[in-house]
Amino acid sequence: MTTAQRFRAGCYTLEGLNSFAVVIYFNYLYFYFRDNFGFDNKENLELASFIGLIYTLASWQAGKLATRFGYFTALKGGYAVMAAGLLAGAQLHTVTGAIAAACIINVGMCLIWPTLEALVSEGAVAADAVGIYNITWAATNALAYFLGGALIEKFGYGAIFYVPFVLMLAQFELARRLQPHRPAVAGAPQAGAHAPEAGRPTPAQARSFQHMAWLANPFAYIAVNTLLAVMPGVAAKFNLSPMLAGFTCSLWCFVRLGMFVVLWYWTAWHYRFRGLLTAYGLLVLSFATILMTHSLALLVVAQGAFGAAIGLLYYSSLFYAMDAHDSNSEHGGIHEAAIGAGNCLGPAVGAASLQFLPQMANSGTVAVTVLLLCGLGGLIALRLNPQAKG
Repeated sequence: MTTAQRFRAGCYTLEGLNSFAVVIYFNYLYFYFRDNFGFDNKENLELASFIGLIYTLASWQAGKLATRFGYFTALKGGYAVMAAGLLAGAQLHTVTGAIAAACIINVGMCLIWPTLEALVSEGAVAADAVGIYNITWAATNALAYFLGGALIEKFGYGAIFYVPFVLMLAQFELARRLQPHRPAVAGAPQAGAHAPEAGRPTPAQARSFQHMAWLANPFAYIAVNTLLAVMPGVAAKFNLSPMLAGFTCSLWCFVRLGMFVVLWYWTAWHYRFRGLLTAYGLLVLSFATILMTHSLALLVVAQGAFGAAIGLLYYSSLFYAMDAHDSNSEHGGIHEAAIGAGNCLGPAVGAASLQFLPQMANSGTVAVTVLLLCGLGGLIALRLNPQAKG
């Protein structure tokens, strides 16, 4: 293994640890607010929207800061800020204090993801960099969601603070050790990497697919963050404890992981509109089904479709950006800011619907589904642009 390969392996380790820590905290934060402060679906959606707004603004700036002051300065700063927020959150037992801690943790996280995306893509073939990056974070993401509820039942809600806190300290130390070994360019494309594809799209077609994926990915996160915010309500509907909710409702994360593996090895989907359109259609249908069904079996089936759709939409967004060589931390910041915009908008629409149409039990779900359909219209409009065809 070359020095560059060892360095990139260290970066993937940072990525996996961070994904596990982030999921333990943020995915179970809404259960924490439900069980400790009595938050219902509307209040959790409002919280999710607020966190998404902060993530949008902070990610956009964080990518610029990483470029200006250095990637490892940004990483270590992010780990330190997150650790401080987690430690504070474990000690603050009021709604205001818990929300303030969540904001601090959120800002710290924004310094980390755009930087890691840039580091793992330096000197790598886009298809390989995106594939390994996605599989790494998705694997630990799914594992954390699966195990998080069990950790809470075993150790209490302190687990969502102290487990990520320890992982932040570990990442800070690993980043400190990796920093002196960063190559000028973290490795040229290695032998055996995926060869360039025949029949490359024109620059105009490539930009069009990049724009379509950039549109679809925030809408995917509209669905994801809305789903996470109301998952305590879904769990209550089926009488699931946090542990059983983690076991049952993490299925889509494992399907997404499997989808990432498939998309890494099977490249025929590159620059094919049909794949994007099918995934988006599955996203809308499965999202509405997960939130409205009263059948546990249908919930499981819908999660499978949801995970597959999210997998393709997210993978497309990152692949088309890196394939166009948009792989520095500023572009990573834009990518994460777009995710934050979706994280903000979906829950905001859902909360507003529950506020103004409380008599309709599924008003939030219907409103967000309509919003997703608007995104589908935008995707088709971009495709109908003459420059997009080919």
